[in-house]
Amino acid sequence: MLKSGVTVYYVRHGETDWNRAQRYQGRQDIPLNATGRAQAERNGMMLREVLGGASRTIDYVSSPLLRARETMEIARRCLGLAPDGYRHDERLAEIRYGHWEGHLWSELPSIDPEGFAARQADLWRWQPRDGESYQMLSERVAGWLAEVDRNSVVVAHGGVMRVLHVLVQAIPPAAIATLEVPQDRVLMIENNSVRWL
Repeated sequence: MLKSGVTVYYVRHGETDWNRAQRYQGRQDIPLNATGRAQAERNGMMLREVLGGASRTIDYVSSPLLRARETMEIARRCLGLAPDGYRHDERLAEIRYGHWEGHLWSELPSIDPEGFAARQADLWRWQPRDGESYQMLSERVAGWLAEVDRNSVVVAHGGVMRVLHVLVQAIPPAAIATLEVPQDRVLMIENNSVRWL
């Protein structure tokens, strides 16, 4: 649960070539592509418009993965801030997809038919071999969220964004598959509600 009076400006990292191909990234360190860099700049300009002078007084935290760090650094340049003036939090790293990482979505029914069927049956609790479930991801993200005590710009991943919706809005975990997780918009979280910027 986010503390009262605190606002989080959440940005999903920009597009990578693996996103475009629908290839599972998980913890693989894939860089942004040109579209992803443009999305990061768009989000940085939106933050500049919304935050104004307050951009110098709030916290900045990113997933440690390259695509999130690149997005944060582009956004901070747009804000007129030193690109490296932020911190990392391992709890914001993307969900670990284990043996699915590196594979295309379209390949999975033939590569791992049992796992694919189990995931379709229970997206929240299903855990790939050597990976983690959304339920496990939500536990580590909840630990981070409980510690946020000042307004923050956060850059992380689609999986983290999905579980934040569940944690903040108390929506049913089964609904995560239907949630929007765009890479070209900022999600503003405050008072246990969300809105897009």
